[in-house]
Amino acid sequence: MSQHSEKPQSFGMEDVDILAKETVYQGFFKMVRYRFRHKLFAGGWSGEISREMFERGHAAALLPYDPITDEVVLIEQFRVGAMAAGCAPWQLEIVAGMIDHQDESAEDVVKREAMEEAGLTVAELEKVTRYLSSSGGCSEMLDIFVGTVDSTQAGGIHGLAEESEDIRVHVVSREQAYEWVESGKIENAASIIALQWLQLNYSRLQK
Repeated sequence: MSQHSEKPQSFGMEDVDILAKETVYQGFFKMVRYRFRHKLFAGGWSGEISREMFERGHAAALLPYDPITDEVVLIEQFRVGAMAAGCAPWQLEIVAGMIDHQDESAEDVVKREAMEEAGLTVAELEKVTRYLSSSGGCSEMLDIFVGTVDSTQAGGIHGLAEESEDIRVHVVSREQAYEWVESGKIENAASIIALQWLQLNYSRLQK
């Protein structure tokens, strides 16, 4: 059997040996340092590796879509990460929020955030995907949904004052939103993924 036809070796959690774990910073977010070693593709084990890992919890995001008007609801708010990266400090995004409790579902979170951030009630939810935001150094997992809404109820400025939120709501056509993806005006991953999914599936939702 040739080397190329062999079945690739599959590793799992049991192939990682965690030697130590310590919290090195605890503020609005948390930074944890891991010392570990892991199995190698060629056989044997790696040497000891030390990595800092950014821990901010898990999140859920929702693209509100009105299949009757063929419009989406986007929100705009200041993002310190975008500013630091040299991007537009005020980002166009989809609704999103952190999963605060272990017994809280991602579906519950996006419905709650749709009301808090855009004043919207979600009728039906479609799961798009689940992904790691940046697995090289961050543990965050995001669940993404598209939810059907009445876009005529969207608008205004929203957000929780105690969380320093200042959120402006935009209602735009699906075509316009996808054009912003293609042009690079929309820069964050969850929004791009959701709008790409919608572009492939909107006709089914309209039925």
